Amino acid sequence: MPLTHTVGSITVTALLDGAGPFFQPREEAFPGATDAQWHEADRRDPDAVGPDGGWWLPFRAFALRAGDGPVTLVDAGIGPADALAASWAPVPGRLPAELTAAGIDPADVRTVVLTHLHSDHVGWAGPLFGNADHLVQRAELDALELFHPDLPARLLGPLRAAGRLRVLDGETRLTPGVRVLSTPGHTPGHQSVLVEHGDDRLLVTGDLLVHSIQLVDPSLPYAHEEDPPRARASRESTLRTLSPLLLATPHLPAPFTPHPAGGWGGKGEGAVGGSRPPLPG
Repeated sequence: MPLTHTVGSITVTALLDGAGPFFQPREEAFPGATDAQWHEADRRDPDAVGPDGGWWLPFRAFALRAGDGPVTLVDAGIGPADALAASWAPVPGRLPAELTAAGIDPADVRTVVLTHLHSDHVGWAGPLFGNADHLVQRAELDALELFHPDLPARLLGPLRAAGRLRVLDGETRLTPGVRVLSTPGHTPGHQSVLVEHGDDRLLVTGDLLVHSIQLVDPSLPYAHEEDPPRARASRESTLRTLSPLLLATPHLPAPFTPHPAGGWGGKGEGAVGGSRPPLPG
């Protein structure tokens, strides 16, 4: 069964679409990281280290649901065998089977929040969720030249034609206890999703952070950020303003990770539910 966490009346379910080695050495992905920082990141998160010492990368979506009500899905994974991410990600993904295991009918998904338009976050968007509005920031749509050239024809055009593309401008409240936050930098219109009930907060991060080394030092840039200074500002500001909170992450081995990161290893703190997932068969 997929792992879950509950905030108030909302159950957040982590849905693993696939996992595999990253396509470049991790030292190239985080060129500013020191040996000491890698040592600390590996101590905290050993399951991020693949069999060959490289970066082992999961790909997740997250489902938000209050009771048996409509589902909000955050991100849509790597997708089927012919998905836009097929040139580099371990397709086909298994999101449909994960939804079934979680007791979620795709027809019950009424909202799909795409944190950004990189190919490993949009793979199952569109036809699988025929009843869902798909939410994208306007700044993301204004920068389509940064993304896969087939994205408009394969996904955005059909969504727009069907009236299922909803364009957001900054922070937006979706339902009681659920807000979209603008967290630009990784891409121009990157967004994250905050679930909150009183002092209990969970942030579905998208690629606001992609590796535990950015919890060791949130200032560290990632080589595939479009605007590293802006990404750093979004990451540092969000973590500083919202912590303590639980991070729901697409790419860390543990789907639910408490922050502040300084709590790793203490009683009741640290990575939750971590273990290296297998490659999809």
